Amino acid sequence: MYLVCFRLPLPWWGYNPGPAPVGACLTEMSEDSPSSPPERRSWLERLSLAFSGEPQTREDLVEILRDAQANGLVTPDTLKMLEGALSVSEQQVGDIMVPRSQMVSLPLDSKFLDLMKMVVESGHSRFPVHGEDRDQILGILLAKDLLRGMVADGGPSTVRELLRPAVLIPESKRLNVLLKEFRLSRNHMAIVVDEHGGVAGLVTIEDVLEQIVGEIDDEHDDADEAKLIAAQSDGQFMVDALTPIADFNDQFGADFDDDEYDTIGGLVTSAIGHLPEAGEELSLGRFHFRVGRADARRVHTFVLSVHAPD
Repeated sequence: MYLVCFRLPLPWWGYNPGPAPVGACLTEMSEDSPSSPPERRSWLERLSLAFSGEPQTREDLVEILRDAQANGLVTPDTLKMLEGALSVSEQQVGDIMVPRSQMVSLPLDSKFLDLMKMVVESGHSRFPVHGEDRDQILGILLAKDLLRGMVADGGPSTVRELLRPAVLIPESKRLNVLLKEFRLSRNHMAIVVDEHGGVAGLVTIEDVLEQIVGEIDDEHDDADEAKLIAAQSDGQFMVDALTPIADFNDQFGADFDDDEYDTIGGLVTSAIGHLPEAGEELSLGRFHFRVGRADARRVHTFVLSVHAPD
């Protein structure tokens, strides 16, 4: 038995391995020595054999994965999910949360029937419940608990009896940490608080998972998403409430400030002073907004009329 060392040829990703590494030394057995068939290695194992070291940064790893996709070892969808899984360790809750201006919390003193109407209209399954102050979150109400309470004989007399504990988290919490906490605690919603202890928004396990697998649509989501800003035949515009303020400003030459709110929905809702219903109107400078579609959780679209500057 003896060793044969050689220099590896230049591989497809352009990396020059330099002097022959240890992994490039092959043991050649004599004809009399027992041998076994070589094991089939995964592509990651094959890659590792060609390197004298390991990827040192996240960018190095992503580059390897992209090269693997370019060579057909992984599909584009798989690559996207792998990159999403890596990104959640760098993102914070504040990056993906539903902001306070677009969330709805149910008042504790509401009647059961009123609560049921709001639940049905929203199409969601979990709701924060607040006291007199919207920053006073008392718990989380599940739609299924409300339904059971309404149909049960001798059911609860108040909504408080149906509440589950609310999980409070800071905006700075990392998404990978939050996802692990969701999994271990079996909670699906958390209330996001700012540095002063006020409610900044909410985040769900679906919000986190969408950063990995992409948008998750259900039966309450639109099957086909229209453009964020679409011109109408009557000269008006249909504007998605999630349109970034910066994009709106670019489209219409506006100068709305985006320091406090990121979307047109957040800006207009804040200016109105409450979560508006369909048909409510507001003028901001030369822009006239009419709520086109809204539910109990947030505004979805506006009908926009743009007036000529004075």
